[in-house]
Amino acid sequence: MNHWDEKFKDKVYLYGEEANQFVKDQFTQEGTGSIACFAEGEGRNAVYLARLGYDVITFDYSAEGLKKTEKLAEKFGVKVNTNLQDLTKENAVDASQFDYAIMIFGHVKEESQQFLFNNLIQSVKPGGKIYFEVYAKAQLEYGTGGPKDSEMLYDLEMVRKHCELNDVTIIELEEKEVVRHEGDKHNGKCCVIQGILGKK
Repeated sequence: MNHWDEKFKDKVYLYGEEANQFVKDQFTQEGTGSIACFAEGEGRNAVYLARLGYDVITFDYSAEGLKKTEKLAEKFGVKVNTNLQDLTKENAVDASQFDYAIMIFGHVKEESQQFLFNNLIQSVKPGGKIYFEVYAKAQLEYGTGGPKDSEMLYDLEMVRKHCELNDVTIIELEEKEVVRHEGDKHNGKCCVIQGILGKK
């Protein structure tokens, strides 16, 4: 059982059942198309998007997280396809499958971050979009959620490089202060990096 399985085996949804605010800001009404949710954990964003009518698939390294995703989907009467996957491996996800890809607080060690972004971006069809929100390195000073190891947080310029190594247009990319109240683990002001990319 890995670190995330240990965290997610509790019945309580550590980050709550409500979708992340950035996701809700970007997807505000019913829609169609396929969405991949990367490092999705317990499924809160995936279920929200499925309730809007999207065809949703999740990828995560935690079998316990995927089980909770399926339970949450059942609670709200929707279908979410789940896949156990190590997203830090090269070509972990087939390319050009989805209309959209989303990653919310997918945190891995610095040496694996490029592979994670490659998989995230390459999974989307040309003309599709990629959305992400992750904690910046400055989040350590806030102490309101996220990893306590700076090597698992993100640097804005490194994220820009991760994106530019792929065939995308950067629509938005910024580091900013936001407020997040998500279960027991994310509470209060925090420093995040948000991005919206267009796949060429």
